[in-house]
Amino acid sequence: MLERLELEAFLTLAEELHFGRTAERLHVTTSRISQTIRKLERRVGAQLFERNSRSVTLTDVGRRLRDRLLPAYEQISVGLAEAIATGRGVRTKGVVRVGWSAPWCGNLVVRAADLFRMRYPDCDVEIQEIQLCDPLGGMRAGTVDVQITEFPIDEPDITTGRRVFAEPRSLMVPAGHPFARRESVSLEDLADTVLVTIDDAKVPRYWMDRYFPRRTPSGRPISQGPAPNFWQEVLVYVASGVGVSTVSARAELFHARPGMVFVPFRDAPTIDYGLMWPAAGENPLVGPFLDIIDELAPGFPPSPDRGPLYRRGGP
Repeated sequence: MLERLELEAFLTLAEELHFGRTAERLHVTTSRISQTIRKLERRVGAQLFERNSRSVTLTDVGRRLRDRLLPAYEQISVGLAEAIATGRGVRTKGVVRVGWSAPWCGNLVVRAADLFRMRYPDCDVEIQEIQLCDPLGGMRAGTVDVQITEFPIDEPDITTGRRVFAEPRSLMVPAGHPFARRESVSLEDLADTVLVTIDDAKVPRYWMDRYFPRRTPSGRPISQGPAPNFWQEVLVYVASGVGVSTVSARAELFHARPGMVFVPFRDAPTIDYGLMWPAAGENPLVGPFLDIIDELAPGFPPSPDRGPLYRRGGP
């Protein structure tokens, strides 16, 4: 019989084809994964993966072993999840409604929803995009049970969980802007720009100050430009030369377009993405869904070279 780590290391590496990401997902070191795979190959008596300095691929033997083991492993996972749900008193039927505010958050939610439906076949997941101009509206209206969103969130009626991941920040600038030729920019440079923001009527002031500040760290004023309701409008304003806007560096992979350049910040704090849910009246399916997020989050956001999964759920 295979040990649990042997089974999970093999199947995860067969999916990721990357030792580092496999180690992150299983919360062990890369050397532990390498040792485990070598031990398994000795037991099998054949090489399961071809690896070199640039790539990892399954051998024919490895591919056949994966195809045999994966259905059984998934069935075991479903059975265990159902037992845990029963032990926690989770109902076997229902819907959990999940919101996301950025495409890379959406990728994680979609992947988690697929796994949730497999483990809880009588339950469903409804997914919706949350507009930045109203990050708390769906939750307060009772249409969202749990949400992955930009932190900080500090509201008495909302419970926040841990940070799921953090992203470096960039400045979106028109292609003809002087900053477009720079290797990096500083928060102080915002005083020399017009900042395109979002409508803040429904957004906490502390949240706006973090992502669309009115002053630089030294206190210099930042000119405020248009404040539209939707992110696509921000992109249009920047590409048209109206102003600049702050964004996750990863946004370039989703939102790049002619007339726009993404310049990294060298001193801005990261954009932190975390989980939140209502402080009262929690949907009992939120807990099992959060467990799946915890399971998948170490591998997200995926690296750009993981194309098909990375683009899933994106615009």
